[in-house]
Amino acid sequence: MLTQRIAGKTALVTAAAQGIGRATAELFAANGADVLATDTNTDALRQLQGCRTAKLDVLLPDEIVRVVESAGAIDILFNCAGYVANGSALDCTDEQWALSLSLNVTSMFRLVRAVLPQMLARRRGSIINMSSVASSIKGVPNRCACFATRSGATSNGC
Repeated sequence: MLTQRIAGKTALVTAAAQGIGRATAELFAANGADVLATDTNTDALRQLQGCRTAKLDVLLPDEIVRVVESAGAIDILFNCAGYVANGSALDCTDEQWALSLSLNVTSMFRLVRAVLPQMLARRRGSIINMSSVASSIKGVPNRCACFATRSGATSNGC
């Protein structure tokens, strides 16, 4: 069923060097998608089979624009990049909070904003913002920033 839905489609996957991002890039490629796998870890990206790769730091707006413009028509955006800061509200530093917001919410917004015009023009496309069980579904101890930002990433109306 997945093969029929994504074969021949172009998918942009962030944080594709490891974990869920890597598994998704490999699954999409195995089912016939033209995958552009992105991450800051270019060494790990080179180990991916069947994917085009590009360095992308999703915290840098200019890099997002460069990668999206060079990708061609994107049918699927899989926003997977994220950061988990440990600690309660009392333990979380301003730096951890800022990074959580930037990586878990703002980067997704910027990527959506970058691909949405072409999807709207073609009247098709899918955007998937990866979240976490530590979000609006379930609280997890010592994940204050992760809980707040990951629930925001999936409920921001993008």
